[in-house]
Amino acid sequence: MNKRLSLLTAALLLSGASSAFAASSTDLTVTGLITPVACTPTLSSNSIDLGKIPVKDLTPNNPTLIDKRTLSMSVNCDSTIRLALNAIDNRAGSAFGSGFGLGLINGTQKLGQFKLTILNPMADGVQAQSIASYDGNNWFKEPFWDAGMYMSVGSMADASQPIAVKDLVLDLQVSTQIARTDGLDLSNEVPIDGSATLEVKYL
Repeated sequence: MNKRLSLLTAALLLSGASSAFAASSTDLTVTGLITPVACTPTLSSNSIDLGKIPVKDLTPNNPTLIDKRTLSMSVNCDSTIRLALNAIDNRAGSAFGSGFGLGLINGTQKLGQFKLTILNPMADGVQAQSIASYDGNNWFKEPFWDAGMYMSVGSMADASQPIAVKDLVLDLQVSTQIARTDGLDLSNEVPIDGSATLEVKYL
């Protein structure tokens, strides 16, 4: 087997002798930056209890908005730094749209979602605007914070790049929806089980 492979390799090398040889190595570069600055995110409340929602209050052919409330969020850093906020959906795959999932019924039926909106951001006491990015490089004006989207703040005159900030304060609106009920098994009590992790990324 090895002999046959060697003969085949020799034939291929001879047939391609007039062309350049393929590189036999490649480089891997690992880069980064260790920063002494740390930022701490804080919410006015880390949980929202919606209580019991009667099935009769839900709509069979359209999603139902069952709650909308606003939390205060702050990010306090040791010193001024450019940062982004990243939201991880801990119930990924259970949202019916671009929001954060509320869990599954019977393992397959998507119960609903909650959506986040950033309002009234203040960067070190100065009004700013919320901006978003999918890759951390290209930024645009956006108040709606979807799962997997980076959020930051820009100056009121420029939405194309984040500004450095030490103390960021904003209102975080949380809107909770239940999916249309004609595709849900609600014959028994179903827990509303939404969860997201909000983390700071340093730019």
